Amino acid sequence: MTSVHIREVGPRDGFQNEPETIATADKIRLINALGRAGFTRIEVASFVRPDVIPQLSDGVEVLRGIEVPDSVDRMVLVPNSKGLDNALAVRELFAEVALFVSASQTHNRRNINRTVEETMADVKVMGKRIVADDLRFCAVIATSFGCPYEGRVPMDRVLGLAEEFAEAGATEIGFGDTTGMCNPAYASKFFTAAIERLRGAEVTAHFHNTRGQGLANAYAALQAGCTSFESSFGELGGCPVPAGSTGNIATEDLVGMFHEMGVDTGLDLDAVIDAARMAQTVLGRKLTSHSIVAGPVRWYPSPSEENQ
Repeated sequence: MTSVHIREVGPRDGFQNEPETIATADKIRLINALGRAGFTRIEVASFVRPDVIPQLSDGVEVLRGIEVPDSVDRMVLVPNSKGLDNALAVRELFAEVALFVSASQTHNRRNINRTVEETMADVKVMGKRIVADDLRFCAVIATSFGCPYEGRVPMDRVLGLAEEFAEAGATEIGFGDTTGMCNPAYASKFFTAAIERLRGAEVTAHFHNTRGQGLANAYAALQAGCTSFESSFGELGGCPVPAGSTGNIATEDLVGMFHEMGVDTGLDLDAVIDAARMAQTVLGRKLTSHSIVAGPVRWYPSPSEENQ
């Protein structure tokens, strides 16, 4: 049986895109529910300026307040050296640090007001500090499959940035379909090439469902040999820039698809769905995950099958 790893990113990538700030106690309750579902990796917080993303300004309080199993690695996202300073001040609260860049210049400027070259120069400095602190260094490359401002992003540019991250010490490289511009054929071609070029690094797929192709892209990536994925319960999330960029693929939909295919995730699908339904109640609106409505597929044996 094939097995995959799924990192839950809803507590960071999802919560940051909500129009209203979620109460700290509710965030803690939701993350604790995810911890009970069997995740071994959860992205919990981001050390960005609170005036830029106020929805995540309570990151330290959330990190201190959650009660998840010791087997769960907590990841934080850091935008620059100042953010890393703030993160390392509470270094005992997490095990993984994600640094990120957009593969397209325009998106990178609009997202963090820097050129790609300026970001990567800072990455090389931060990478040394992360490794020296015995933390896992994870890389995230946004707009890997297309940019809403520039259109097609050359694969070689994306994989070149990935190699720069690996040289800086990253052991995991995540490729983000930030505004849902990928398709299954390109996902297959891309991950075949990425796995070949990035030998020794964990290659992670991060698809958004903006145009309804998220699960198909995940399947194509799996067929190409990718076994590491990121998703968000309830299909929460999106991209702050530009407007109209809807959420990540729903974790419960992804897990359900994999389980139906005989792919082991190590997750309790019912518990993931329960957490997504809890998020729906906290937010006071319907979420777009299919599994919230339909629940998991359950196959019941016929009498003849039971007697075999």
